[in-house]
Amino acid sequence: MTVYEDLKWRGLIQDISSPELEEKLNKGGMTFYIGTDPTADSLHLGHYSSFLITRRLAKAGHTPIILVGGATGLIGDPRGSTERELSKKEVVQRNFEKLKEQVQKIFPYEVVNNYDWVKDLTVIDFLRDYGKYINVSYMLNKDLVKRQMDSGISYAEFSYMLLQALDFKYLHETRGVDLQVAGSDQWGNITTGIELTRKTTGDEIYAFTMPLITDSRGNKFGKSEGNAVWIDKEKTSSYELYQFLLNAEDEMVIEYLKRLTFLSKEEIEDIEKQHNEAPHLRLAQKTLAKEIITDLHGVEEFENAVKTSESLFKGNIKDISVKDLLIGLKGVPSFEITPGNIVNILVDNKICSSKREAREFINSGAISINGDVVNDEGMIIDKTIALEEKIIVIRKGKKNYFICNI
Repeated sequence: MTVYEDLKWRGLIQDISSPELEEKLNKGGMTFYIGTDPTADSLHLGHYSSFLITRRLAKAGHTPIILVGGATGLIGDPRGSTERELSKKEVVQRNFEKLKEQVQKIFPYEVVNNYDWVKDLTVIDFLRDYGKYINVSYMLNKDLVKRQMDSGISYAEFSYMLLQALDFKYLHETRGVDLQVAGSDQWGNITTGIELTRKTTGDEIYAFTMPLITDSRGNKFGKSEGNAVWIDKEKTSSYELYQFLLNAEDEMVIEYLKRLTFLSKEEIEDIEKQHNEAPHLRLAQKTLAKEIITDLHGVEEFENAVKTSESLFKGNIKDISVKDLLIGLKGVPSFEITPGNIVNILVDNKICSSKREAREFINSGAISINGDVVNDEGMIIDKTIALEEKIIVIRKGKKNYFICNI
């Protein structure tokens, strides 16, 4: 397949500014940029899915530039719903530094900051050199702006698309950038940049957008109960990322393999065939997790995530370090205990509702301590059995874990 055909097959092209872009993408030699604003100190999985385009196009002979918007991050783009809260300058700058470092570890290309060319721009120059060329009715017709008009949109957010247009024009004139790539929600901002550049320079520049990656309900991929799945392993551990990817929906996982990995068409089609024949084996999800975690954090992190997952599933608590164990059991009930009889500890901490129920669970082999089944009602729980002299893990039944700090 050509580069363009591969991008289409993977579902990575939604809007395209000109039919001739197909030939240019296949030929190579373009300089392009993709950007994000430093709204947090880490990228999340949604950013990763978009930024993979830098590698795909670089392999096809194009030159990537990654923009982290220290200027646009101070304003915030319209969401189509409510106004964003302004971020403090020192927070945006700190986020920029962290994102730049993170981005270049994963995507080893040039990173630029639009604050560098916007900070000395006067209001008069902005209005004369940029604002004069874009009609207000043109801006009002953009989807996100139209949607936010009902709830109210400030002049600052309204001007965001002009700031992004300025970036495209500036990078075209100073770096030879002739292509911008972004998520589909940025189409209005991108086309404003094309319009501004055409009117001020007469040059033709290009763009295409990628569909936003979502789950089957339309929720953005990489969002879990309102929280982002972060690229920074200190914020989202490799184990947590593994669990998130392992639980990807069957009806969506092949799409994710196309868009989030570099596996070939033949490899993905083979995985799809095996997955459809035995979806319970979760081959597609496991492959997705392996490709992403290995790319982000390395083989060792992936293997450790698998080991932690399998050990917890089997109840082999002692095979896991306390650090990894606490990550794997993040969110389970946790409490402080004093040394004492197992039955009393189960009841006092509401693991069992009564001493009779506690004894029934023990006698049926349904209670384990640090992975070992308890069959003695008189067992004493104290520091001598704690893992690394720190914690005791109680499991009731097959799935109910409790962490005791002693």
